[in-house]
This record gives sequence, C-alpha cells and structure tokens, in this order.
Amino acid sequence: MTRPERNRPSLRPRNGEEQPPGNARRRPSGRVTLDEVAQRARVSTMTVSRALRDPSLVSPSVLERVRAAVAQLGYIPNRAARTLASARSKLIGVLVPSLSNAVFVETIAAVQDCVGPAGYQLLIGNTGYSPARQAELLSAYLSHAPDGFLVAGIDNSNAVRRQLAAARVPLVHMFDLAPGNEGSVGFSQRRAGFAIGAHLVERGVRRPAFLAAQLDPRTMQRRAGFRRALRAAGLDPSLEALTEDPSDAALGGRLLRELLEQAPDCDAVFCCNDDLALGVLFECRRRGIAVPEELAVVGFNDLPFAAVSSPSITTVATPRYEIGFEAARMLLQIINDDAPAKRRIDLGFELVVRESA
Repeated sequence: MTRPERNRPSLRPRNGEEQPPGNARRRPSGRVTLDEVAQRARVSTMTVSRALRDPSLVSPSVLERVRAAVAQLGYIPNRAARTLASARSKLIGVLVPSLSNAVFVETIAAVQDCVGPAGYQLLIGNTGYSPARQAELLSAYLSHAPDGFLVAGIDNSNAVRRQLAAARVPLVHMFDLAPGNEGSVGFSQRRAGFAIGAHLVERGVRRPAFLAAQLDPRTMQRRAGFRRALRAAGLDPSLEALTEDPSDAALGGRLLRELLEQAPDCDAVFCCNDDLALGVLFECRRRGIAVPEELAVVGFNDLPFAAVSSPSITTVATPRYEIGFEAARMLLQIINDDAPAKRRIDLGFELVVRESA
C-alpha cells in the first residue's frame, strides 16, 4: 500500500511578508510551533518573531493577525530559545515592599505601561519590607536572566550590589534618590518630612508627634526631616509612637491611643502614611477630639480617600505613577545602551493642605 505524500506548505513568505495558510508540522512534544502561528497569520516566521519580540517592528494589522493566531492556537513562546537567539530575555524584575499597598500597585502599573509596548514582561516580587527577602528574590530572579531590575528604595546590601554587578544586570532605584551615578527616580523623603514639620510649626503647634508603622528606610527618612524641622523651631522632636506592625487604619487609631496616654497635650500628629492618618481621624471622632482645632493631622502619599474623608486630610502628594514610568524608561535606555541624559531624576513632591491641618 502506497502511503500518500503529505502536502507540506512552504514556510517561506510569498510577496513580502504575506503567505497562504496551511497545515504546519507540530513538534513531537505537541507544542504549537512558530511555523503554525506564521501560517495561521499568513506571514513569515520572521515576522511572527518580530511581532512577539518587539511589536513596534510590525504594522498594526500584521500585529493584530499574529496576536489572533497566537490566541487561537494557544502558542507559548519558547523564552529560553528566544534568549539564546537575541541575548535578551525580555524580562524585567520589579521588587517592591508590598503588593497590597496602593502606592506600589500604581507604580507597577506605570512600569508595565512603559515596558509592555517594547515586548517586556515583568517578574514582580514582594519583599515584605525585608532586606533578606529582597536578596532572596534577586537571587531567584537572576536565574531567569532578566535584562534589568527596578527596586523600590536604595537600601540594598553590599552583597546584593556585588551580585548584580557580577551578573552585569542594570538596576534603577525607585522612590529614593541614590548617591553617585546609580540610576534612581524619586524624591527626597527627608525634605518631604521637613516640609510637613515646617507647615505644622507655621500653624503654631507646640507639641507635635510622629506616628509610624513598618519603619522602612523611607519612613525613617521622613522622620529625620520632620525632627529636623521641629528642632530648628525649638520644639521637642522626641514625641512619637512607632511600631513595625503592618500599616492600616485600625493601627492608626491604636497608635493615637498610645500616644495620648503618654502625652495628652499633643496638638499635632504627622502620620507616615494616609492609612494611619485615616485611623487617627476615626479615633478622634470616637473621642470627640476636634480636628484640626485640638489636633492637627497630616498624612503622606495623597491616596484617593484623603481628599474625600471628613475632614479631608492634609498630606504629601507623591508622583508614584511618574516614578514607575520614568524609572522603567531609564532602565530601557540603559539596557539598549542608550545612555540616559540623567541618572538621578528628582520628581519632587507636593504638600497638599486640606482641612485636617
């Protein structure tokens, strides 16, 4: 019995990048191949590769066909092969202290908005405010050969810095301004804390306090700036309620209760974030404390609820989306050997004065 010969379509494109569809060969593993995607999309395998690697290299209509073919066939790119072929993994590691904190959620969204159009995927890690956990995640992610890292903060250990340098993986810091020529996009946490202290001094407060949770390096920088402003005005900067517990509104109320037990004459509080400030407002309402007449309240970050709470919260607006986008853009420039004009971008902050102070 003669075995009929299969009709094997040519994989070469005809007339540029267009080619007719056909039945492509499937690997023994059963995985859909690049050839199959190319035939379904009626383009060359090279065009499919370009579309998946960098969508900007193909026309919108071709990109739409390729993406449709990928979705219909369930194609999964072979990242290892792509990395070997291009010396690029198209992966970027992003390490932040929390994935539930709205500040970092917005920043990650900005990073994705910047690098997504260039064909990059994110490896997102939650350090839980732990330097040891950050080092573990960096080591784990380096095994995926990322093209670069974006890390919240500048408090990296020397071991981490040596590890990244040895792997020749570029790093850009977010939220803090790194010394020297290290890439960083953010603002001065210390100056922001000073601005809040100066504002309360200008209001005439005499017994201000600092309330903080988690106690990460950024929080402690704000504290340092706040204390400096109070000392400059001749006020006692030592009144504070601190905890390493995770931050939320309930904790803000608890910290205020602890504070008033030791200092019932406290007339202002700077909370290290808006969540704590909201909890302070709730506790003030429960106790019948008038805000700001008896107690001025200041938060940090200007989360959406700060403008609509009652009273509305005086706070510091931080450019968290811009930080993520600009840091990602700087990293892409470094990856592409296109030296950024500036390695240290200070986006500043804004003191937003509302009803609570």
